[in-house]
Amino acid sequence: MSEHENRAHDDRRGGRDRRPGGDRRNARGHERNRRARTERTFSSAAPSGRTRRADPARLAAFETLRAVSEEGAYGNLVLPKAVRAHRLDRRDAGFATELAYGALRWQGTWDAVLARCVDRPLADLDGAVLDALRLGTHQLLAMRVPDHAALDQTVGLVRAVVGAGPGGLVNAVLRKVAARDLSAWIAELGTGVADETARLGLAHAHPAWVVRALRQALVAHGRAGTEIEALLGADNDAPVVNLVALPGLGDLTEALDTGAEPGGLVPDSALSSGGDLHRLSSVRAGGVRVQDAGSQLVARALAAAGDGDAEGERWLDLCAGPGGKAALLAALAARRGAHLTANEVAPHRADLVRQALRPVPAHAWTVRTGDGRDAHELLGGRTAEQAGFDRVLVDAPCTGLGALRRRPESRWRRSPRDLAELGPLQRELLEAALDVTRPGGTVAYATCSPHAAETLAVVQDVLGRRRDAELVDALGPARDAALPGSLAGDRDPSRPWEGPAGPATVQLWPHVHGTDAMFLALLRRR
Repeated sequence: MSEHENRAHDDRRGGRDRRPGGDRRNARGHERNRRARTERTFSSAAPSGRTRRADPARLAAFETLRAVSEEGAYGNLVLPKAVRAHRLDRRDAGFATELAYGALRWQGTWDAVLARCVDRPLADLDGAVLDALRLGTHQLLAMRVPDHAALDQTVGLVRAVVGAGPGGLVNAVLRKVAARDLSAWIAELGTGVADETARLGLAHAHPAWVVRALRQALVAHGRAGTEIEALLGADNDAPVVNLVALPGLGDLTEALDTGAEPGGLVPDSALSSGGDLHRLSSVRAGGVRVQDAGSQLVARALAAAGDGDAEGERWLDLCAGPGGKAALLAALAARRGAHLTANEVAPHRADLVRQALRPVPAHAWTVRTGDGRDAHELLGGRTAEQAGFDRVLVDAPCTGLGALRRRPESRWRRSPRDLAELGPLQRELLEAALDVTRPGGTVAYATCSPHAAETLAVVQDVLGRRRDAELVDALGPARDAALPGSLAGDRDPSRPWEGPAGPATVQLWPHVHGTDAMFLALLRRR
């Protein structure tokens, strides 16, 4: 039985993962790989006798980490290519995904552990060796991989792709890591740390400033700050892949027949267990797309706002790249007799938008490459009253703090400085959108961040400067766009703007709605 088969067999026996709050016991209550230290199941082979090959699944994960570390790449874009390049089957692709995304997600905590086990600063290690150590640590502390397999395979990976020299170092360091389980390491790292926010950051693999910001965001959007641990935990869960069938163009039958389940938040959506979705002909054709349900809801809510007659309307997606929301909006526009202009500032992202819009009838959309702050150029010298847009989406560039599940490396890349840099741009884009909206038209301001500085503060500042715009209720259109009852009760995502009777904004949450933390505000041009 192969190592991956052993792992699958162990899963069927009820094995659990090793994250905080869980243990390493099987269905009979027996601990696995928790023998006395003298009985640990390390490989008995001498280093020279251990494997010198790289397991393809681990190699795909390693290549993903290297691209993220060295090239500033995004893991969710690199890993699928690596999976296809190594021709991994569904099971091994799942293993590579869990390993790569998990190691990226927990990088800060794993580095804190490794710093206790390495006899030099981590910055002095070769980057490839450090990434391999992160992969080994993740297997030892957070996956259902036997310790001997994690050690042997990580050393083999290093020998195959880096060289024989670092193998001994990797073996020695990972043995020190394996001397404690995750709970013990978290306790060790937290010793002497007085600040609760810092302790939460170590325990849940978030920078302390992000923990603080998310707690404040919960309160700002009407939820209890005590939900912070649930939110951090949801950020660390492996995200379920969300699919959308473009209205009138896509069909989820193929996805459902291969194991996907109907989505519970928005129509024409499904939840997939993953794998290489490009194997589905409906995905390759473009009628079915991967898109978070929160993003689907934002696009549908804008389409549902205002009156129901959209015949002849002009719609605008001001920041359209890479094209997910634009594709859904264009499909909705095509069915209702409207036309979508998709604007994107970066030429290569504009090409991605064109590719995303390809399944939609060409008469229903136009792609423009240009700065959204220059949207007045779209009016051709006319006024908004003469040639303005009826519905405008501003999916503003943001820190992405609401999408940490899907972009596992971003939590370590972002800093508070990004808020200061992005704030002026967000305000300028919203103002530009209002400038090109006809009187009576609707602007949707959306971000995939719940941070109040990127959500409520932006809308409030812009409204404070303009007498020609007003906030309108976003909860009603969101409920109209969602499946019946999906935004009721404890899942109510609204925050009244001015007391219980004021217009409501919408804030989704991973731990409540199972989506990215999307924010939505609707503004009407007077």
